[in-house]
Amino acid sequence: MDPIHRGPEEFGHDSKDSAEEAGRRRPSRDPLTPDFGQQTPQQVRMVTLVAGDLTLTVNPVDGSEVEPCPPGERPPAPVRRAPAARAARARAAAPPVPPGPPVLQLPLLRRDEERERLTRLLARGRSVRLTGPAGSGRTALLDAVAADCADFAPDGVVRLNGHKRTATDLLYALFDAVHDAPLHRPDRALLLETLRSTGAVVVLDDLELGGAALDELLDATPECAFLFAATPEVAAPGADSAIEEVFLTGLDRATSLDLLRRVVERQLTEEEANWAGDLWFESEGLPLRFVQAGALLRQRDQLRTDATAYDEYGYLENRPADAPPAPEAAGESEVPLPSLGEGAAPAALLASRLSDAARDTLRFAVALGGEVPHQAHLPALVGDTHADAALGELAGCGLLSPSGSRYRLAAGVLPQLAAAGYEDEAAERARAAAQHYAWWAGHPSVTPERAAAEADAIIAAMGRLVPGEGAGGTSAAVLLARSAAPAFAAGLHWGAWERALRVGQEAGRLAGEVAEEAYFHHELGVLALCTGHPDRARAELETAISMRGALADKSGAVAGRRALALVEDRAGGGPAAAEAGAFEASPPLGVPAVVPVSMTSAFADTAVVPRQEPVTAPVPVPAPAAGGGKGAARGGPLALIGGARRNLVAAGAGVLLAGVLGTVVTLGLTSSSDPQGGAGTSTEQEVPDDDSIYDSDVETGEPADGPSTSEAPSGSASSSASVTPSATGSESAPAGGVSPSATSSAPDTPSSPGSPSSPRATESSVKPTSTSPTPTKSAGSPTPTPPETESPSPGETDPEEPDPDEPGTPEQASDSPSGA
Repeated sequence: MDPIHRGPEEFGHDSKDSAEEAGRRRPSRDPLTPDFGQQTPQQVRMVTLVAGDLTLTVNPVDGSEVEPCPPGERPPAPVRRAPAARAARARAAAPPVPPGPPVLQLPLLRRDEERERLTRLLARGRSVRLTGPAGSGRTALLDAVAADCADFAPDGVVRLNGHKRTATDLLYALFDAVHDAPLHRPDRALLLETLRSTGAVVVLDDLELGGAALDELLDATPECAFLFAATPEVAAPGADSAIEEVFLTGLDRATSLDLLRRVVERQLTEEEANWAGDLWFESEGLPLRFVQAGALLRQRDQLRTDATAYDEYGYLENRPADAPPAPEAAGESEVPLPSLGEGAAPAALLASRLSDAARDTLRFAVALGGEVPHQAHLPALVGDTHADAALGELAGCGLLSPSGSRYRLAAGVLPQLAAAGYEDEAAERARAAAQHYAWWAGHPSVTPERAAAEADAIIAAMGRLVPGEGAGGTSAAVLLARSAAPAFAAGLHWGAWERALRVGQEAGRLAGEVAEEAYFHHELGVLALCTGHPDRARAELETAISMRGALADKSGAVAGRRALALVEDRAGGGPAAAEAGAFEASPPLGVPAVVPVSMTSAFADTAVVPRQEPVTAPVPVPAPAAGGGKGAARGGPLALIGGARRNLVAAGAGVLLAGVLGTVVTLGLTSSSDPQGGAGTSTEQEVPDDDSIYDSDVETGEPADGPSTSEAPSGSASSSASVTPSATGSESAPAGGVSPSATSSAPDTPSSPGSPSSPRATESSVKPTSTSPTPTKSAGSPTPTPPETESPSPGETDPEEPDPDEPGTPEQASDSPSGA
């Protein structure tokens, strides 16, 4: 039996299937011969949700797309969750139970008075702020009060965490906890309207808001009773806020010793009791310090215990030769009590007696600013398959505290570990965490809700790498932000979405990755558009479009232009109207609008748009700003776009007419081959005495003896037009095909209005014939010009024109083409 090529007798396959299977050979794994066959396309998570009256499609490739939501596709009104659904959601939002031995559950000691007071105030519908130092047991007291207030409000008890959360984040978190609205983020108006009728007891731990932000939270939820827990460093509520203050202090000495006995699970010796008394005076009775002191005493007991005393089966005596040596029992004198300083700051001593996986977990937590990764990520980060059990060790020693659905380092642990050297390789560990989270957050099997629950650790990893001290740190932060930001957006955790985008944009700028920086600018613009900030959205989208245009990113630029068009549409017009502060609608059909025209073209000095009288009251269009703002930058031909279509056509027609007239006049001046003569024929064109002048000036292509039918209108138009040609020569040839030599040398002696032409130019223009031209009256009338169209001459125009019926003097004939 061949283990690679199966035969037809194996697993019921016939010979035909065997031949097909043999034809599909496995590709070579040699890196020098890569597989150029069909590759499996990478799956991309694209989520469509509704944000207010907009439909947002989260696109991780080219950038999110936003468009108005059709009325038929808008989601229904939010529905309140049932009590069973609220209870299930509360259990899912609780911190996970650490694997390993169960953590000791301690009772709430000497907090009955505060517990009853808080419960009584919440039953009356009053909001209370519980203020206490870090480690005073605020979270344990909140758990007990929340259990007592379960039946006080129709919407039950809602547990929230205010760590790194704004007032807007807390309002949307409360909305999501009470109402069921999948893939729907209501706008501000609908959010406030829904929360006005929400009645719940909101227990908010780790509050970081105060002053006006806290008043905003209270004003938006008039039917809710809040129980805040904060440290004294947080800003106090406003003077007008009706919030009761309850202060939490430390335990007395007897209660502290009782707590220490419960943690150690035995009676204290006299030496330990004295040591605990000194610790109580040093720590002011904080319960957290006695929980950690109890962990120190337990570790001391384990070190003093003989490991072979409980070896009933003789494993340690008959262990294999390659097994690690058995721990030796230490005498009571060899393991002294910790010093008072070690008891007040026990984090370093506790960590030194833990397992290697637990210490590595602490190093990752220090690198992430105190954020502990979820236990599911610890095996991949630490490199140990049983590293998830380290979370139980840390929680049992009092080094962790719950924070929402995750764990963080307890109060005071982070600076103690940093001082002990756990921050030495923080940049490398943060980079490893960023690479792991980038792979995990971008995997299609990871739901947006799971990624949003790990937002604090992900953003902490990016924040550590953005300064960019180590090599490749900023690139890893860009990759992580690119992978995690779409998941935060789809998970409706838009506070984390904004923070990830801003950190990613800064990281992309530092790393020089222009394409990624443009993507973050685009996402920030879409976010600002969905949250109702059009000015910010316009600035971000214009930046993204310009950067993608420089990179020739066509698809990304198209997505940015679509979003920018929606911004302009919702803002009420173009940039000029947005800067003016009001939207000026276009006038009805047939009603012109007063449009300031500022054009720069070849005929800018001669072309004048005729002024039109409006039929009704004109609709003013704001002019570009004189200060050089965005309106001033968009001057020139683009200024015509702001008016009506009628003005655009009129302006174009005027410019075209001026150009045509200028061309005709130039041809008439440079063309002197008019044998018939006309009203403007100069009398100075006489036969010179020396015929040899034409030998060097006149080339082939002499004018015909007979008059041309097309020259009379040209001569008439040139004599009646009051346009002076430019001083720089003209390239247009006369009708007879003669190339005048005077036009090429015109820059040396530029003609000015009112000055006659040079004799050289006059003599070399027309070759004399045997028959002298007879001045006759032109059959055709001069070409009429528009009444409002001024002369395109750069100089002053003489209002009086010579009468074509009267023969002009030589001076008048020479001044008419150039100075009229």
